[in-house]
Amino acid sequence: MHLGATIRLLRLDAGFSLRDLAQRIGVSSAYLSRVEHGHDAVPTPDRLEAIARELGVPPHLLVGAAHKVGPAIEGYAEEVPSAGMLFLDIARRRLGPAEIARIRAFVAREFPAPEHAEARPSIARLLAPERVILQLTCPGLEDAIEIAASRLPRPPGGPSVQELVTEILAREQAASAALGGGVMLPHGVFGSMPPSAVLVTLARPISLREAPDGVPIRLLLVLVLGEPCRRHLALLAHVARLSSDGLADRIAAAKSPEEAIRGVEEMEDGG
Repeated sequence: MHLGATIRLLRLDAGFSLRDLAQRIGVSSAYLSRVEHGHDAVPTPDRLEAIARELGVPPHLLVGAAHKVGPAIEGYAEEVPSAGMLFLDIARRRLGPAEIARIRAFVAREFPAPEHAEARPSIARLLAPERVILQLTCPGLEDAIEIAASRLPRPPGGPSVQELVTEILAREQAASAALGGGVMLPHGVFGSMPPSAVLVTLARPISLREAPDGVPIRLLLVLVLGEPCRRHLALLAHVARLSSDGLADRIAAAKSPEEAIRGVEEMEDGG
């Protein structure tokens, strides 16, 4: 996953110009633009934490999405040598994202981290079986978004499906919601609607020029968020982290909506 695309998406949703955010974190606009477009290396953990603080996003979400955990692992392995052997055992077995998710779920269940427990973002809580569409066949991205939008719960007097689609596509034009790893996050903000999500897997992946890593889109998470707030930015960063952990691969084999939601829950429990 290219983290720069996520930083750009969060920056625009937070209402910051490129110059505003660059000044706040003490870098040039040119540098930040290169990062957002994938032309420069992913920032250091310290700089990622500074970006997260300015955006109002929990720092561990951005650092985790970037997989910038090497220094922390090295330091911990020096303090607890047996931890290094555990990492080596995992590497020798070439465990994939699904197996790692099971290990992380066990650690989270047996040794919960209270500092991340409060208001922890969750996509699984926003899903329901009737809002999971597996192996959808459609001519293009706009059609997929419209089909997903038709599944969203709409209160009386709320926006129509077409109004939802128009808002979501307008945001897409301002900043692509393609996160990399075959995942896309089309979303809109509607104060009159409760937060909810629709998960869509595509029978035929859609190639997008805007995909930061060039990987065709296989999975869409279409989100409707309530009033703009920092929590919704944390949710977007959370999805970016899931995509970098192999969300599209994890859900690809799901045979039922319930199985797809369990897959998301397991990844979130492991995070």
